[in-house]
Amino acid sequence: MKKLLVTYSLLGTFTAAFAQNETAMKFAGYITPDDAKKHLSIIASDAFEGRETGKPGAEKAANYIAGEFKKLGLEAPVNGSYFLNVPLVENSLTVSFALNGKTLTPGNDYTLTGAHADKIINSDDIVFIGYGTNAELGNTDITGKVVLWINEDKPQPGVTTNTASRLSAERIKIVAALKGKNPAIILAANPNVANALRQYRNNLLHSSLSIKRDKPTPLDAQAASVTVTGELADELLKPTGKTFAQMIADAGSGTNTVQTIKTDVKISYHDELKDVKAVDVLGYLPGTDLKNELVVFSAHYDHIGLNADGPDKVNNGADDDGSGTTGVLEMARAFTEAKKAGHGPRRSLLFLGNVGEEKGLLGSEYYSDHPVFPLANTIADVNTDMIGRIGYDYQGKPDSANSIYVVGSAMLSKELKQINETANNTYTKLHLDYKYDDPNDPERVYYRSDHYNFAKHGIPIVFYTSGLHDDYHKPGDEVSKINFPALVKRAQLAFYTGWELANRDKRPVVDAVPGK
Repeated sequence: MKKLLVTYSLLGTFTAAFAQNETAMKFAGYITPDDAKKHLSIIASDAFEGRETGKPGAEKAANYIAGEFKKLGLEAPVNGSYFLNVPLVENSLTVSFALNGKTLTPGNDYTLTGAHADKIINSDDIVFIGYGTNAELGNTDITGKVVLWINEDKPQPGVTTNTASRLSAERIKIVAALKGKNPAIILAANPNVANALRQYRNNLLHSSLSIKRDKPTPLDAQAASVTVTGELADELLKPTGKTFAQMIADAGSGTNTVQTIKTDVKISYHDELKDVKAVDVLGYLPGTDLKNELVVFSAHYDHIGLNADGPDKVNNGADDDGSGTTGVLEMARAFTEAKKAGHGPRRSLLFLGNVGEEKGLLGSEYYSDHPVFPLANTIADVNTDMIGRIGYDYQGKPDSANSIYVVGSAMLSKELKQINETANNTYTKLHLDYKYDDPNDPERVYYRSDHYNFAKHGIPIVFYTSGLHDDYHKPGDEVSKINFPALVKRAQLAFYTGWELANRDKRPVVDAVPGK
């Protein structure tokens, strides 16, 4: 998740409450801080090595979750197994980059990701193209050239831009147009890249994963776009006598934009592909009179793995998403205890631990494309991802732990939003924040966790997250920093919403289209 801003929603205040269900309240009581801490202390331990998809730590986490499902008495729904194999392929990209005979360092000076056809580039000049617009390029032929591009939005009168944000739609178009002109390679420079590389270096140096297809996607033969630091851009531009900042200023004013610069650049890259073992973990609780319909409770158990730079060598991922995974285990316990006591759900329940979320929502994508239970009978997905901390802008606020961001509950079904709000008003009384409940929101939270792979198939979803904090994707995301009473209360809201979904007479009506 990216930075979140605070907007408390009072919409739920005016939603009618259910009559309190004493049975539901009894079994919600099985979701406890002590039990949650027991699970999370194992899932986010150093022994699990940050749970990176395809690595031994993720396998350990999958085995732990499956073992807990078995203890609870959940059925193993994948031909007698708790594991759904998710066939992945790993793309390992080896890059060499030298400037004037000096070898540059990936992760410090530049980064290149993706799956690219092998290439060797030797050039004694580069072409600086400013912001890369048609007006700047004119008839300049960049075929086979190394081009240096300002990877920022070109300043517009009265418009401010955030250069640290993801590529704007305009820049995406510019990159596509540049690639269509067949340069040898694009060096995309931004003054903020050095800070981003320092923060995310460990992640960027990891190989990328994708779902293995029957017909493999061919490697990209177009020019690769290499993200480079402002400092490296200074070195590339040194023969001009100007800094990158000065060249940006010139390009913004429309002067001296396109220039050919004498400098020696050697770049090569090579891709290797290999199969990777990964699994989703599924536990099934059959319903009673409506057992052919299904409610899914999902969270991703993977994280980003080891931290090569140290001194703390493990990205434990206690909040992301050990907290959500713990919430699913706790909800599974509550529902199975209810069934043992003769209060099992009318609809069947699937507790789904997804792999590969950090690599691009891969596990949930594979499940939704290869469902164990028909998607037509799946009435909703209840997804928890980071529910154990206090987000940036709630820190220091009164009652800050009594909050949760809710995303997607009305995207496909207005009724689901009402169910969630009523459950909250009746039982948990959290502050429900709808800041990111918009498919057009710049942070695109709706598209960034596993619920989306259900929503894209027309299945109503509700997504709970407590938001980003300073330890996001860092070794500091430790169990010691988890607010377990807050985690429990958020998981209980998901439980109460799920209880209503599992036991009401009719499934939520699908009556909305995201963004409309």
